Amino acid sequence: VQLVESGGGLVQAGGSLRLNCAASVSTFSIHAMAWYRQGPGKQRELVASIMSGGDKTDYADSVKGRFTISRDNAKNTMYLQMNSLKPEDTAVYYCNTLGGLFRWGQGTQVTVSS
Repeated sequence: VQLVESGGGLVQAGGSLRLNCAASVSTFSIHAMAWYRQGPGKQRELVASIMSGGDKTDYADSVKGRFTISRDNAKNTMYLQMNSLKPEDTAVYYCNTLGGLFRWGQGTQVTVSS
């Protein structure tokens, strides 16, 4: 199984980015998936999760109302739309199942300047 995150970059506070997660696993559609992030000097934290059918989502309080998680099971892909970005959102963002079942990918760096 390979997880490939992309879409990160440098953005000013208030800006937007859309992250992508491509999963090379045939069983992608049966797994609840999630986005995680690890900021400088911090532990990895759960940012958002989405159930297998995409019908239920959940968010960390720190991103609620600003981030939107979605998935396309036909493409084995998951997304994270991030709006109104803040400097404290600066982190490496990772995707995995809810619970971290698969081997972690390299992540994608998101840097928000003030």
